[in-house]
Amino acid sequence: MDQLLFHPKVVHVPIALALLMPVIASGVALAWWKGWFDRRVWVIVLLLQGVLVGSGFLAMNTGETEEERVEEAVPEAAIEEHEEAAEIFVWASGILLALMVVPLALREGQLRNATVATACIGTAIVLAFGFRAGEAGGRLVYQHGAAQVYVDEAAASSAAPIQALEEYEDEGDED
Repeated sequence: MDQLLFHPKVVHVPIALALLMPVIASGVALAWWKGWFDRRVWVIVLLLQGVLVGSGFLAMNTGETEEERVEEAVPEAAIEEHEEAAEIFVWASGILLALMVVPLALREGQLRNATVATACIGTAIVLAFGFRAGEAGGRLVYQHGAAQVYVDEAAASSAAPIQALEEYEDEGDED
């Protein structure tokens, strides 16, 4: 049963990071501009964005694996909406990661500051895409009953040993 619920466990990592990245990126950018840190601290932002992208791709892959099971109970259009929103979220996160590398290669000046500011704004845009993907996923679970597929499977698998035990006890009563 634990393996069946891998997708819901994985999806929370990129969503949580998407929520935190605007605060972290803006805070690091501000500290960098104020001279409190040198530009190497921007690597922290890059690493966290990399985790967001990696966990987002993992979440997409686990979602595709679970799609076969859930499409029996959930309308195809709802699944497609969630899948498309997730793809946009992950691809936007990847593009933002590439943009976040640029300030490390630029010399001090307006272009570097503009690139950092653009990256900070980009984290808010990625958050909006993440919210959209999460909302569509929530609709799959709470409106369309996607989780019910797992509940039914768990009930069936846990009922089998109980039924076998009852049959065994019935056979013992006959002897």
